Parts: sequence; structure tokens; C-alpha cells
Amino acid sequence: MLAETICSAVSAAGLGIAAVTAYRKRFLTATRIAAYSLVPVGLVLTGIVEWAAGIAFKPSVWIGCGVLGLSWLLFTTTRAVERRSGTTRAERKAARAAGRNEAVAPAASAPSLGAGAASGPAAAKPQKKQGAAASGDDFGDIEAILKKHGI
Repeated sequence: MLAETICSAVSAAGLGIAAVTAYRKRFLTATRIAAYSLVPVGLVLTGIVEWAAGIAFKPSVWIGCGVLGLSWLLFTTTRAVERRSGTTRAERKAARAAGRNEAVAPAASAPSLGAGAASGPAAAKPQKKQGAAASGDDFGDIEAILKKHGI
């Protein structure tokens, strides 16, 4: 009830200002002021003011806003922790799938290509330094991860 009275008073004041502006022969400005001053009365007549006042003064609405804020806080916190750890859900899923499929041979640092890869020109080249490659396999995985992240 109070909100409707305040909106009506604001509209009446705006129409008074529009009348004074029209008296000064500024009709375009007066029309614009009258249009703005009729908005509060229109909101009261459509019931939007009563609806908004009913929502603003209910404790359950404020509790719901608090729960939504808490939910948003939890989502952003988990996203920040996930980004800080450097792994996303897709990367963890791919790592689990790679562990199940064994796409990489146990002693190799690159994916095995299967039987079709042995027929290329790279297959004709002899392997260099078999002993050094075996000790470098520990660091090959680390190098692959660093290259993947652009480091």
C-alpha cells in the first residue's frame, strides 16, 4: 500500500514538472518528462510493484538468495582449485582411458603406432644409442608433458 502511494506521488510530481516545462515552451522535453513520470503509475496498475514488494520483504526469498550465493561460491571455489591443480576433468578422463587402453608401450615415451608404421622411411634408420634412450625414458614423459603445456 505504501509503495503504491509513493509511486503515485512520484508520478504526480513528474507530471507537475512536465506542465511547468511545457509552460516554458519546451514541448519535446515536457513530453519526455511526462512519459517518464507515467511509468511508476503503470507499474502499480500492472501489479509489478506489489509483486516486487512482496518478494523483497519475505524472509524465505532472502534465504533462497543466500543459498544461491553459497552454491555460486562453491562452484567458483572448485573451479579455482581445479585450474590451480592444472588438470581439467577432460584431462583426468583421458588419463584414465589411456591407462586402461595402454596406448603407450611401458618403456616408450611416445604412443605406439602399430604394425603399419614399420613400413616407412623412418623404419629403415637404425636406433641411436639404445642405452641412453632407456635412461632417458624417465624424463621423456616429463618432456612430453612440458611440451604439451608449452613450457
